[in-house]
Amino acid sequence: MTKADLVGRISAVYPYMSLKNIDRVLSIIFGSIINKLAEGGRVELRDFGSFSVRQRDSIVGRNPKSGEKVIVAARKVPFFKAGKNLKDVVNGKVKSRHNGILFGNLKGK
Repeated sequence: MTKADLVGRISAVYPYMSLKNIDRVLSIIFGSIINKLAEGGRVELRDFGSFSVRQRDSIVGRNPKSGEKVIVAARKVPFFKAGKNLKDVVNGKVKSRHNGILFGNLKGK
């Protein structure tokens, strides 16, 4: 599912909202998550999951073409941990508790 697909599905559930406003709201939400992660923070969305930043240490790798050793610098990477409800819905253990936009009306491709 792309952002445009998400905008379209939200528009189908909330037809009184313009596509431009839906796109703007999604941009604000995604931007807020990105900004919080850039600060080193954590974002938790109940029943969905949490986003955080993890530190990866530098490692010595190998160039697969030449075989020479290469130092891969330490870096931070975004990390997502699915919440229990999301895992259960994906695995078919339970039906979504949400009749609204979060799970129920946005079944992906």
